Amino acid sequence: MPRSTHGGRHELGQNFLTHRPTLARITALVRRTSGSILELGCGDGALTRALAELGRPLTAIDVDEHRVHRLRRALPGVQVEVADATRHPLDAEVVVGNIPFHVTTPIMRRLLSRGRWNDAVLLTQWEVARKRAGVGGGTMMTAQSAPWFEFSLEGRVPAWGFRPQPSVDGGLLAITRRGSPLVPVSDRRAYDAFVGAMFTGRGSSLPAVVATAARIPMARARRAVADVGAGERRLPRDLRPEHWAALWHHVSRG
Repeated sequence: MPRSTHGGRHELGQNFLTHRPTLARITALVRRTSGSILELGCGDGALTRALAELGRPLTAIDVDEHRVHRLRRALPGVQVEVADATRHPLDAEVVVGNIPFHVTTPIMRRLLSRGRWNDAVLLTQWEVARKRAGVGGGTMMTAQSAPWFEFSLEGRVPAWGFRPQPSVDGGLLAITRRGSPLVPVSDRRAYDAFVGAMFTGRGSSLPAVVATAARIPMARARRAVADVGAGERRLPRDLRPEHWAALWHHVSRG
């Protein structure tokens, strides 16, 4: 196949999914959702073909114009476009994609901050998927998004299930927009700042970190941690979404 104007496979960060159980698993997860589908990074169309069989409106995008043109001819019923996943509008109910590992973070940040989508099924690096799902402790990005989104780890994909084979395994991550946010959308900027201060602040205990981040007296911080049921938690990474939301409601009063 001719070289894309954007570069070769290495420049595009392409590792095509060939693992049939994972292709089936992604399709099954998407089948549980409803509405239009946007596939990010369709490549040669292994997943696109399976998604097309669901019989729902499907748009598939990729930056490699040669693969797009070939897939467009093979799947005339699918809207296949040359587009960059870091810029294309996230205007479908369901977003699906085998995300190039080198652009996982910018795509994830964009996904969690905009668009009208309700569900996302993403194939990322294994460690990224684990962290976003809160396995082994949460991250700042997950905590900042948790009041509005739910994350779940849906499987591990062996490195040999990609072509060419990457140096690490992949992880399947499902994200669902909450029907009832735990924190008002109008509070999001202030809440994000609070979470950021929690993860970057200092303190010998969780109440001390809360007191510093929220700029409240230590006694009030201790009461807040106890009231939300987080007394046994030692670090911000140990907090669950319900803890973050309840803490925010406590410290944002007055």
